[in-house]
Amino acid sequence: QMFGDSAAFLSYGGYHHHLGLNVWESRGGAPAPRTAPGLYHFAILYPSRKALATALKRLLEHGVPLSGASDHGVSQSLYLNDPDGNGIELYRDRPEPEWPRKGGNLAMTLDPLDVNALLSEAD
Repeated sequence: QMFGDSAAFLSYGGYHHHLGLNVWESRGGAPAPRTAPGLYHFAILYPSRKALATALKRLLEHGVPLSGASDHGVSQSLYLNDPDGNGIELYRDRPEPEWPRKGGNLAMTLDPLDVNALLSEAD
């Protein structure tokens, strides 16, 4: 839910908000340099691939650009930035039996995510 053009509230299940993002103190300020200490990104876990696909569809419908999309083998992630340049990761975990393994060890990947295939599963 948006609060004018100065805040956004994220919620699930009818609760008014679980996370509030605002620019009440930072509007017009320059983003922190990439080398400055602070938040690199925060991640939001989606319960399924379909739910992640629906989130992607909503982002695209609202013209929100992605900064990346990756398949890590154990998870699939979409990346974007908030208005202050902070990173946001939207992701879903694959079920553990689907995790890639090599010689019995976990073999995570950093492959591109097929965004079009994901989008085809959206509500």
